[in-house]
Amino acid sequence: MKKTLISLAILAAASGSAYAQSNVTIFGIMDAGIVSERGGKGGNVTKVSSGVANASRIGFKGTEDLGGGLSAVFLLEGGIKGDTGESDVSGSVFQRQAYVGLVSKSAGTLTLGRQYTPWYNAFVQVGDPFQAGLSGSAKNIFPANGINVRNSNSVYYKSPDLMGVTAEVFYAAGEQKESSTGRQLGASIGYKNGDFEARLAYNNRNNDTVVNNVVVGKDIGHNTLLAVNYDFKVVKAFGMFGSNKGLNSVAYPNGTAYTAAAVAPSADSRNYLLGATVPVSAAGSLVASVSRADDREVANRDANQYAIGYLHKLSPRTTTYMSYGKIKNKNGASFTVGNNAESGSGDSAYNVGIRHTF
Repeated sequence: MKKTLISLAILAAASGSAYAQSNVTIFGIMDAGIVSERGGKGGNVTKVSSGVANASRIGFKGTEDLGGGLSAVFLLEGGIKGDTGESDVSGSVFQRQAYVGLVSKSAGTLTLGRQYTPWYNAFVQVGDPFQAGLSGSAKNIFPANGINVRNSNSVYYKSPDLMGVTAEVFYAAGEQKESSTGRQLGASIGYKNGDFEARLAYNNRNNDTVVNNVVVGKDIGHNTLLAVNYDFKVVKAFGMFGSNKGLNSVAYPNGTAYTAAAVAPSADSRNYLLGATVPVSAAGSLVASVSRADDREVANRDANQYAIGYLHKLSPRTTTYMSYGKIKNKNGASFTVGNNAESGSGDSAYNVGIRHTF
């Protein structure tokens, strides 16, 4: 009996040691707000929406220490409609992110699965003061939608930090007849030193398709983005410049917001943004930005967006918010004021809501 108890104690200690080297975390965001949209062909719309500041989600992530500075990592993350409890993409479970990989302290991170692009990481992490949320989201003007945001069947590498310099490389396989058909390439290089941060990112998407087992050549879409910010303490300033060329380099989130037939997006355009966040108290901050879409084609469908918002932290995990955004479309452009999870239905919108992270 004594030997059995000793054996069980040794086994329990060994098991505890093994589990101490790995962990799994459940995490998520619940975000809901009241949204009022104006200016679309369907008239005014007021509703309760999910994911206004940040998309509501639930996820699982974990790490295992493999020794020698090497760890295994995984992440599964699915979107939720916080106003109804449904999945935000019908028939999908972990459509936001799903990957597994290795992290080395000296060699960097390599992951495989469904992941964000370097272009979108630069956009949301460095350039947009609204961080792609609220009615001031720069997603309303910049081409931050579709596979410019994330893609499946991808391989992602991020280098270790070398004196403030980091690099990211992304490849998503089209998995069609020819290796180049439908594939996507992306890369970025960033620099961070104290209060200054800058990142230059590039995205390349092959629009070829396969019809009756024959590859049909279309065009390559190119997106280049320079994003910078500097924290002056009394104000944090943001700036972005984007260049978009080729088929599907830009797509209207709502191309029929004002017309019966969809408005064709530009295949040659530029984007600009200036913005700021201003702390007004220990818990509250103002956010503002001005952004522009400059169509270089004959149609010249330009647009300007003006946005302002306020965020107030009730605790480290709970934040209330309000914001207003207005777009001035020109020459039949079809840009709309949406938020993080919705494309919007008109040229202006305001929202008020609450976000809780766990």
